[in-house]
This record gives sequence, C-alpha cells and structure tokens, in this order.
Amino acid sequence: MRKELHAEPDGRGLKVGIAVARFNEVVTERLLEGAIAACCERGVADADVIVARVPGAFELPQAALWLATTMRCDAVVVLGAVIRGETSHYDYVCAAASDGTLRVGLDTKTPIAFGVLTCDNLAQALARAGGDAGNKGTDAVLAALEMAQLKLRVCSVAPR
Repeated sequence: MRKELHAEPDGRGLKVGIAVARFNEVVTERLLEGAIAACCERGVADADVIVARVPGAFELPQAALWLATTMRCDAVVVLGAVIRGETSHYDYVCAAASDGTLRVGLDTKTPIAFGVLTCDNLAQALARAGGDAGNKGTDAVLAALEMAQLKLRVCSVAPR
C-alpha cells in the first residue's frame, strides 16, 4: 500500500528563525511584518521567533546557517529584496542568496524557505511585500512551517 505524507503549516511548539536583509528596508520590513504575523497566526510563540538582521541578501545564507545550527531553529526563513540595477551585480547577488540558502537547508537538514524577492523595480517588490501580489514573507513562513511538520512526519515513519 502506498504511503502518503503531508503536513499543515502548524507552528505550535516550533522555533522559527527569520533572517532579514536591511538593504531595501522599505520592502524587507514589510516582508518581516508578514512573516511575524504568519508565525503568530500559526501558533508559534513570540519567544520562539528569532529575527536576525543582516546587511543584505548576500549575507542571508550565513545567518540562516547560524539560526539552523547554533540557535537550533526548527525552520528558517530568509527575507530580502534584490532589485535589478544597471550592472550585473543583481545576477551575482541573486545566485549567491538562492544557492547559499539551498545549501544551508540541505547541509543542516533544516527546512529553510526562500523569501527573497528578485524584481526588476521597486513597484514590483512592494506589490509582493503586502501589496496587490500578497506578502511573500507570509508565504515563506507558511512553506517553512509546512516543511518542518512534514520533516517530523517523515522522520517518525522512516525505516530504521
């Protein structure tokens, strides 16, 4: 018989780390507000939410690593906003943030959700930070909590 495992984004009893970039703060603070509200709505105790502020998106993976290992968070969310400019810097920062975040999640086996906006302009970023396109900070927390719960389920039925 096939076994199907799924989970809901329930934060009760979980510790959540949120790494947020200060660069493009007008956007990232809105992402953070959505993320914290989602934690609260899904039952994460306020004392179990740890926010680490970093200079920019490039530094997010390192903070995620520390939150996952040193702080022993059950799930980590990275939040940032990289807005395309006139140089190729955008491409390097986006690649470093996404590749680094993936690596941290795989290396630590900690669910890590990527809430870094990669937009062409400020209007697009604001639309995704609580505007017409929702709040990707909220979405990232929901994904992280769901994956944390799924990890608990998978690990409880894994063959020994």
